[in-house]
Amino acid sequence: MKVHEYQAKELFVARGLAVPEGEVATTPEEAEAIAKRIGGMVVVKAQVHVGGRGKAGGVKLAKDAGEAKAKAAAILGMDIKGLTVEKVLVTRAVDIESEFYLGLIMDRNTHQPMFIASAAGGVDIEEVAVTAPEKIHTLAIDARYGARSFQARKLAYELTDDPAVVKGMTKALMTLYDVFMASDATLIEINPFVKTPDGETWSVDAKLNIDDNALYRQPAISAMRDLSSEEQSEIEAREAGLSFVKLDGNVGCLVNGAGLAMATMDLVQYYGGMPANFLDIGGSSNPEKVVTAMRIILRDPKVKAILFNIFGGITRCDDVAAGLLKATEQLEVPVPIVVRLTGTNEDKAREMLVGSSLIPAVTMDEAVQKALELAQGGAQ
Repeated sequence: MKVHEYQAKELFVARGLAVPEGEVATTPEEAEAIAKRIGGMVVVKAQVHVGGRGKAGGVKLAKDAGEAKAKAAAILGMDIKGLTVEKVLVTRAVDIESEFYLGLIMDRNTHQPMFIASAAGGVDIEEVAVTAPEKIHTLAIDARYGARSFQARKLAYELTDDPAVVKGMTKALMTLYDVFMASDATLIEINPFVKTPDGETWSVDAKLNIDDNALYRQPAISAMRDLSSEEQSEIEAREAGLSFVKLDGNVGCLVNGAGLAMATMDLVQYYGGMPANFLDIGGSSNPEKVVTAMRIILRDPKVKAILFNIFGGITRCDDVAAGLLKATEQLEVPVPIVVRLTGTNEDKAREMLVGSSLIPAVTMDEAVQKALELAQGGAQ
């Protein structure tokens, strides 16, 4: 789950970190009123869950309240990478002398939180990694003891020798760690963390991603979720207890178990195709889950064939078959469906599907190859 910049900044402010004054607006008039309260030059920033807002025209400088209103009118309703801007953050503009990148991720190699910092702030850290990898500094933290101020200070001195900046940066790094651990985050960053000509330091941007699996114990952060920034199909899947991620291919995949789902997607690509989604119905045998899964997959106009790959352990193949038959009765299914059912009650399941329009397959390879042939317009 992602939170908006203004929401992440609220968490920073609660821990005493210096963030430029700002408020959220949903109309140009609100943006104008906020700019009047702040006074002077402001920045109007689109609040959407994608990067590259500035390059897309979603971040604009305004010299006064009237211009802030005009800039907000231009940004609100804008489409940025498929997302419509519904709110903007109007914040005090900061005069920037130098910019830094400060971030923290959960490193999968060391299984520890890891600081990532760079003196090349203001641009995507991925771009810095490619063009100037020597400018990226990392520091793994032993979560048993937590981040220590001397560690943060040492990392800061690798980026600058200005004592005032090091002091502010040390505070920012310690705050990042506190928020990261308290919110069950997978990523947190300030880009850029800036120094002004008069020596002040400010966190002028913020990004925070939360582990979905931990949201049950993060009610305050879970309440920050912006459903308008998410795929409707992913929202529906989550509410139905399905694990779903939309992809760009044309073979819809419905599988039980994350490992089998990944293997199925790999095999689709191995044979030259592209999966349209990751969809795991889990260990439940509830036929309604199958109907919901079918509805979600069919909503994608790119899908040209659907592949069911079910291994019946806890999940009973006959229940999946019942759900399939129910789905084909309730829904208009304009694409062919290939079904591979193996495991618990597979013989009963295959008997249930005899005479239907569903296309059977015995092995996983056979099922994938049939689905790809049908997706490409081949004969059944």
